Amino acid sequence: MNWKLISALGAISLAAVATQANAADLAARPYTKAPPMIAAVYNWSGFYIGANGGYGTSRKCWDQTVGFSPATAEGCHDATGAVAGGQIGYRWQSSAFVFGLEAQGDWADLSGRNASTVFGVANRTRVDAFGLFTGQVGYAWNNVLLYAKGGAAVTRDRYAGIGTGGLAGAEFDGAKETRWGGTVGVGFEYGFTPNWSVGLEYDHLFMGRRDVTLTATGVTGVPVGSFSRTDRIGQDVDVITARVNYRFGGPVIAKY
Repeated sequence: MNWKLISALGAISLAAVATQANAADLAARPYTKAPPMIAAVYNWSGFYIGANGGYGTSRKCWDQTVGFSPATAEGCHDATGAVAGGQIGYRWQSSAFVFGLEAQGDWADLSGRNASTVFGVANRTRVDAFGLFTGQVGYAWNNVLLYAKGGAAVTRDRYAGIGTGGLAGAEFDGAKETRWGGTVGVGFEYGFTPNWSVGLEYDHLFMGRRDVTLTATGVTGVPVGSFSRTDRIGQDVDVITARVNYRFGGPVIAKY
């Protein structure tokens, strides 16, 4: 037996096995961690403009003051109807908190009446416009925003005395005024695209009590513009609206 040949073949076999093992080691790739997930975060910052529409109700109470001490109540009524208008504002977001300023103006048709407990007439009121100038603070869950608001409110009001009997339906005196007060409200908004959002909002307007002087219309023969009566009229307004806004701010951003 040729031991030298056997030894040579064994050495060659061991070398081949070692070469294959080294090649396998070189081919192995080290483990690397998968890249982190990227979550889209809605950005509420920026200027926006929008439209709104809904329903309102105004509680009106009349107290006759001239010739009565103390003032004598003439009764109350609710003036109700539709509202529609627009809003413009600016919001900025810090973490999940959202702050904003907004101006809103609406046409309104809130009307109602009640029979006076003092005179044989009906007292009629109408709110035909209102405006809100408010600050906002809210909290956002990505593209869902809940907020509270507060600030100044203004209404444009009309008042009239409506005759009965032979003058049924005739307006015998009237007045109009622009009244300033305060407002608080809450809202919900949902961003369904990076720049468009829809929402619902409720606002309460504290308009206080004012002395309003009504003047004659000439229907009863009293000269037009002559003094008729003075009433202390109290007013609160509740409004609920659906809203749609377009925001000019930045796009949705990425958060790691």
